[in-house]
Amino acid sequence: MILACHNIEKAFGDQVIVSQGSFHIEEREKAALVGVNGAGKTTVLKMIIGSEPLDSGEIILAKGKTIGYLAQHQSMKPGSTVYEEVRSARAEILEMERQLRSVEQELKSLSGEELNARLETYNRLQSEFEAQNGYACESEIIGVLKGLGFSEDAFSKKTDTLSGGQKTRVSLGKLLLKNPDILLLDEPTNHLDLNSISWLENYLTNYRGAVLIVSHDRYFLNRVVTKVIEIERGQIRMYMGNYKAYSEKKQMIRDARLKEYMNQQREIRHQQAVIEKLRSFNREKSIRRAESREKMLSKITPVEKPQEAAGEMFFSLEPSCVSGSDVLSVEGLTKQFDGQILFRDVNFDIRRGEHVAVIGDNGTGKTTLLKILNQVIPADSGSFTLGTKVNIGYYDQEHHVLHDDKTIFQEISDDYPALTNTQIRNTLAAFQFTGDDVFKEISSLSGGEKGRVSLAKLMLSEANFLILDEPTNHLDIMSKEILEEALNNYSGTVLYVSHDRYFINQTASRILELVNQTFVNYIGNYDYYLEKRDELTRLSTAFVPLHSSSGSDPAPASDAKLSWQEQKELQAKERKRKNDLRKTEDEISRLEDRNTQIDYELTLEEVYSSSVKCQELALEKSENEARLEELYELWAELES
Repeated sequence: MILACHNIEKAFGDQVIVSQGSFHIEEREKAALVGVNGAGKTTVLKMIIGSEPLDSGEIILAKGKTIGYLAQHQSMKPGSTVYEEVRSARAEILEMERQLRSVEQELKSLSGEELNARLETYNRLQSEFEAQNGYACESEIIGVLKGLGFSEDAFSKKTDTLSGGQKTRVSLGKLLLKNPDILLLDEPTNHLDLNSISWLENYLTNYRGAVLIVSHDRYFLNRVVTKVIEIERGQIRMYMGNYKAYSEKKQMIRDARLKEYMNQQREIRHQQAVIEKLRSFNREKSIRRAESREKMLSKITPVEKPQEAAGEMFFSLEPSCVSGSDVLSVEGLTKQFDGQILFRDVNFDIRRGEHVAVIGDNGTGKTTLLKILNQVIPADSGSFTLGTKVNIGYYDQEHHVLHDDKTIFQEISDDYPALTNTQIRNTLAAFQFTGDDVFKEISSLSGGEKGRVSLAKLMLSEANFLILDEPTNHLDIMSKEILEEALNNYSGTVLYVSHDRYFINQTASRILELVNQTFVNYIGNYDYYLEKRDELTRLSTAFVPLHSSSGSDPAPASDAKLSWQEQKELQAKERKRKNDLRKTEDEISRLEDRNTQIDYELTLEEVYSSSVKCQELALEKSENEARLEELYELWAELES
């Protein structure tokens, strides 16, 4: 065991964070700490590292073991570059290397005993340097930076010019390079793109130390952790397995407790009815029996009813009208910023009822695409067309649709003046804003609170085409699941950008991956995308010439365009195959139904008594059978 927490307690005033909580982490174990927003997950991590005092209990770290902590918000030393900041994590090894080079220079001018003494020092330093993998230090630094999504051009960026997300990635890189015995990571996947998250998953899975992770990324937790520690209403419980196993086990326990509670309540009601009936007889014997039953009833230990999740959000989406079948058509769309092309000559269509997820690396232009479709910014060239009766509802991850100078109540009432005060309060209560909370100013809200206000406005919009930019950011796991259910029950059309692979898996029927300045189309969810990505990439690149026939290298964009053309051809072939398969199945069904009808007609007296009619029907059935044989072969070929 590397870390143990025994009977820890923490409260802020009347708010109990943890009450007699206990859990432990084994060496090399990968564990998750989960709970709703505000449950106290970050507070527990801070108590472990000692920056937040315990009210009581004890936290024990195994002797000689080290802890590394990644907080949600980072501060950087001004003036240093990204590379210098991350490289500082290996300061001891770099100092050792400097000493080795210094001793090497000294050895040139030494002899005798002095030389032997310095050689001993040199050999000791070199052994220690090798033991700490010093010769691979620089390549390891570069590997971590690239794995976390930094290009070599970004290595020289000053840390004081970085965004919050970039600073988090720099801090994560430093922490990983320090190789502590136990890593405490608070939302490590925030601000990482899908490739960086995948790299981090592999890194942590193979990490030689233990890891305790706070994260709302369920896909990430499923792939990394083998234990889940839940904090709920001040209580801590441990579950073995990944997030999926935890979720299933928790639901089983809740269902069993609810069943036990319902059975006990049924028995109590039955006994109370019997007691009431016995007393109504108003006889000595019946009254004694009633009193006896009352004593038995008073000795029953009541089963506590399983509580619903704290602060559960209620969310439903209903379009006010049905749009046309063609919802969006994009033709030749191109956009660049500061000379960098994000995407060029993009073409795609979205039809009613589709749930389309846009994925891709950070900075490729996913959010830009959504802003163009919402006419927040213009495209450089190309156009898009909305279908008949299409009404857009837009969720902006930066919450520019909200007004900082308004209260939450004003934000809703100003946009929906027809709503009564009671209706507005009921709506906000469904999104966990009650009492005086509704009079908080938008500027004072957290990211999660702003997200809930934006979702409330989205629900009230009754739009039939939702365009969502990172809708799960700042939502806890339970709120994400509620949003997933709302989207899956939504009869309209959805186009969204997300890095949440679990969310994509649950809600997407189609994926557009933005890569090489164009979109690659996948008909399916995230698991299907992973399965087909490499296969489609091989097919698309197979047609890109290795050398230009003109003797000059083609522009990078031409490779992307060729790849896109090949993708369109593949998709057109697949659509034709499915269309031919459907037509074949329809014709088979029609001919089989007709043959059944012929068999029936041949039993009718007016038919079997007429040789001409019998001959006509027999000939028709024979032709149908011949055609069916051809269709069966064609169907088998199309299906395979």
